[in-house]
Amino acid sequence: MNSLLLLPLLLGAEPGDAAITEYLQKRTKVLSGQFLNGATTLDAWEKQRPLLVKQYLDMLGLAPMPEKTPLHTTVTGTVDRDTITIEKLHFQSVPGLYVTGNLYRPKTIKGKLPAILYVCGHSGRGRDGNKTAFQDHGMWFARNGYVCLIIDTLQLGEVAGKHHGTYNLNRFWWQSHGYTSAGVECWNGIRAIDYLVSRPDVDAEKIGVTGISGGGAVTIWIAAADPRVKVAVPVSGMSDLESYVGNRVINGHCDCMFLINTYGWEWTTIAALIAPRPMLFANSDMDPIFPMDGNRRIIERLRKIYSMYGKENVVDDYVSKGGHDYRPDLRLAIFGFINNHLKGDTSPIVDASDPALPGMQLRVFPTDDDLPKDSKNAVIDESFVPQAIMKSPPADFGVWKNDIVRQLRDRPFRSLPLLIADAEPIGDPEGVLQPFTSEQPVRHHLISLVPDKGQKQGTLLVLNPDDAILEVTRTWAKPFVDDRIVYAVLPRGAIPSKWERKNPPNYVERAHALEGSTVDTGRVRDVIATARWARERFGDKVQWRVVARGQAGVIITYAAIFESSISEVVIVDPVTSYREGPHFLSVGRVIDVPDAMGLLAPRPLTLVGGTDKAFDRTAAIYQAAKARDKFLRE
Repeated sequence: MNSLLLLPLLLGAEPGDAAITEYLQKRTKVLSGQFLNGATTLDAWEKQRPLLVKQYLDMLGLAPMPEKTPLHTTVTGTVDRDTITIEKLHFQSVPGLYVTGNLYRPKTIKGKLPAILYVCGHSGRGRDGNKTAFQDHGMWFARNGYVCLIIDTLQLGEVAGKHHGTYNLNRFWWQSHGYTSAGVECWNGIRAIDYLVSRPDVDAEKIGVTGISGGGAVTIWIAAADPRVKVAVPVSGMSDLESYVGNRVINGHCDCMFLINTYGWEWTTIAALIAPRPMLFANSDMDPIFPMDGNRRIIERLRKIYSMYGKENVVDDYVSKGGHDYRPDLRLAIFGFINNHLKGDTSPIVDASDPALPGMQLRVFPTDDDLPKDSKNAVIDESFVPQAIMKSPPADFGVWKNDIVRQLRDRPFRSLPLLIADAEPIGDPEGVLQPFTSEQPVRHHLISLVPDKGQKQGTLLVLNPDDAILEVTRTWAKPFVDDRIVYAVLPRGAIPSKWERKNPPNYVERAHALEGSTVDTGRVRDVIATARWARERFGDKVQWRVVARGQAGVIITYAAIFESSISEVVIVDPVTSYREGPHFLSVGRVIDVPDAMGLLAPRPLTLVGGTDKAFDRTAAIYQAAKARDKFLRE
């Protein structure tokens, strides 16, 4: 056994830890070789770049882009500091999503000025908003001839929402919705630029963006999405998959640092979308959440894309000595790079020296009573990314089904091979608890409950991860352990192959999303591979139904959609939406659970306990498919 597999066992971890760790490492290695989606020439890159931009926005939950509704920008007060004015303002990036900020501008310099959008990192300042932690940057820019807008983030702003959905809130339905707080931060930045370029004192051709940590990540999100950004300086804001997944650095980050990597990108490709615009990739040499090995790989990749453009002189890196923080040398490097590339000014830089104002003086909403009553910030995750809605049964079931299956293959199940091999038994094929694999080195397990005695029908009883087989067969599954051949299927992550599930940081589940999949997608694969094994072992003489309860009912639904050898589906206590699980990347943007079940027509589908009105839609689809008699609700 290699050392990677042995270490978790020595630490007394869960039985599946070693295998899932190796699996994620292998996947990381594959994706890490796909910088620029494989393009090696500028012509190849430019040809595929428009598609990659669409995919990038999709992975942020911004495809299609939200409507650019009126900002309703409101200045609630000003603070004068000798030659600087600070405007306290808010705008709505979508109706009800409030963005609070401070705009710093010089009093004495006239005409149109270059502008900086400063996006904040995770600095807790309570009701003052995290913008107040970075006021020295706003003052420096204003004193040096810029308009600078510093905006609060969703998580730590004056009107607070959430960044940590999958990190510690178990909101894994974010994955199914195609939602990430990174998308909100990117959109808020795009709308902030809309505001800046509308001002008479801003030169719309000279817009820069910068920030540290979470602000460094958002700098990249915005600059990659919005070509109006002419200079980008991300500071300690991006690593790569080898670092995030391979070295588990993801555990130190919240969801705003990550898009949902549906299309399986090598992570630096995101930053490559900024090329050939000037970019300084700034970091610190002792930063535990942005380690230097990842930083070196990223800047090496970026230099390659900039060299393709013949623009090697406009990309650079700067490494400060120390931990995750600003220091004078780092600030001087940032200010100098921006001065050079936005103003053509290469004169020596003097660091910021203004004493900080009390945060309360910079509040946009001075008291809690002033906070907007129509704010959606706390619940924006529920509506920011539109979900698919089927309003009526499909007029042509066959055409509709083929189109939906194509969309499922293109997005939520992109990582699922078109042809899945039979599950492969591991070790003694006659053991009570038989290990199998559908993709090495991950394991799932089968238990023979009713042996082969020449029956013509068989059942695959698919369990949920925490189900105990004895309890299951004594309760809801008892009617299905009958005179058929019966196997219990324990997909990956179930008790015999369980991996550590610690909240936070939910490493395994979150790492999958960074690599373009989910653990539940893997479970669908396990069921398909097992069905194919059963067909191969027993031949066409045996017809196989799959049976599951609750969340596993959705697993078997998708397994049956993609595997024609499954002849019948039975779901006990079916869930009505992805809010309850299981989770697949952006699946809710394609189809909801009851409608997905309708895709099984004309094969028999039985819902035991499926009395919820949501399943009227399933019935309507079966009706449209002329298979009404094949859908039962008990």
